[in-house]
Amino acid sequence: METYQLPHSDLEISRLIFGCWAIVGGFNWGPQDERDSLAAIKTAFDQGITTFDTAEAYGAGASENLLARALGEKRKEIIIASKAGPADFEPENLRKACERGLKNLKTDYIDLYQLHWPNPEIPLADTLGALQELRDAGKIRAYGVSNFGNQSLDTCKESGFNISSNQMAYNLLFRAIEYSILPQCIADEVPILCYSPIMQGLLTGKFTSEMEVPDDRARTRHFTKERSQSRHQEDGCEALTFQTIAKIKELSKEAEVSMGNISLAWLLYQQGVAAAIVGGRNAAQVRKNAASAQVTLRPALINALDEATRPLKEALGPNADLWQTDSRVI
Repeated sequence: METYQLPHSDLEISRLIFGCWAIVGGFNWGPQDERDSLAAIKTAFDQGITTFDTAEAYGAGASENLLARALGEKRKEIIIASKAGPADFEPENLRKACERGLKNLKTDYIDLYQLHWPNPEIPLADTLGALQELRDAGKIRAYGVSNFGNQSLDTCKESGFNISSNQMAYNLLFRAIEYSILPQCIADEVPILCYSPIMQGLLTGKFTSEMEVPDDRARTRHFTKERSQSRHQEDGCEALTFQTIAKIKELSKEAEVSMGNISLAWLLYQQGVAAAIVGGRNAAQVRKNAASAQVTLRPALINALDEATRPLKEALGPNADLWQTDSRVI
């Protein structure tokens, strides 16, 4: 497994990161067997994935607890990335949130501590200063952000505090960050950690039409605002989305690589991308996803994937919020 050194740190992360949200089940993930969750985490490590992304918000600490149970004895061999929610961005609250994370993870330090979403109600410089204090105290080794747009990235740069990463939704079906956020991150040397890299299963070929996608997976702006769990006010672009999926499927068939693996591999070829965060509900899914790290894509195929997905990119536009018309990515 290739690694990537995050700037302003000594952290070398694996280019595939195991995402620890789905393993707690609930929300839109459905029931989850704890034995499968523990097996998935251990299999990820066995496959060479040494970085694990979690958050207190994932099951109210349950995800962090599972990670500690599965790999506590491997603590010095893994990189733990966790997150604080925007309600905890006041410096004192951030310190308390970090302490809760340390307790949940049963560790003395968090390797990469991230701000989950922007919070314009609290001065960002104050929050970044608190992160630096946590780093100076040895509670965290580095800090990054998640869902930060151009304005927030500007503030980070102007503050004088050095962030090591920006976690953003990015995949073949959702390329909004390419308009302005990714170019700024490249210019500022802030690498992207990509979440939703296989678009909640759409990029595995699991669904062949919009009617097959359950409402809890059809909350994104790809789907009509009439879906029961939608939070946006848009008509969606369902037909174009599934036309695009069909094109990706055809290209993957020609390349003799699964859709999921070709989608993950495409991300790792993008400039400015450090890693893709992909979960797995069981050991078999993890092994399948991990195989993408060995996939080599020819330039012609990368170009073909770019062209096949460009109309959908243009239809969705530069709003980097997957779920809301009034973007929280600021």
